[in-house]
Amino acid sequence: MLIKHKYELRERRKKRIRKKISGTPERPRLCIYKSLRHLYAQVIDDTTGRTLAAVTTNTKALKGEGRKTFANQEYAKRLGKEIAEKATAAGITQVVFDRSGYPYHGVVKAFAEAAREGGLKF
Repeated sequence: MLIKHKYELRERRKKRIRKKISGTPERPRLCIYKSLRHLYAQVIDDTTGRTLAAVTTNTKALKGEGRKTFANQEYAKRLGKEIAEKATAAGITQVVFDRSGYPYHGVVKAFAEAAREGGLKF
């Protein structure tokens, strides 16, 4: 039996999820990616392949706070509110949530709940 690494298993889950969901102009895809240090979120229209809104914790303003990592629930909540503001400014209220193969737990859950509180429906 071949042992798979956790990132390979996440990629398999991600592909399985992406077969089922797709972003449309009426309901774009809200995708989250987390690295060891930062979080990234995008609102994507898959029919045209365009990114409609994007936010990240990898900015000079946040780096000035002197922290080493920003991939935690506190910053996930900030990011969720920020992406909701940008999306509503772009006229987007409904999205499809793409968790990118991550379990709906911890950082991903905090991000999703903050985006819902910000006004996005999914």
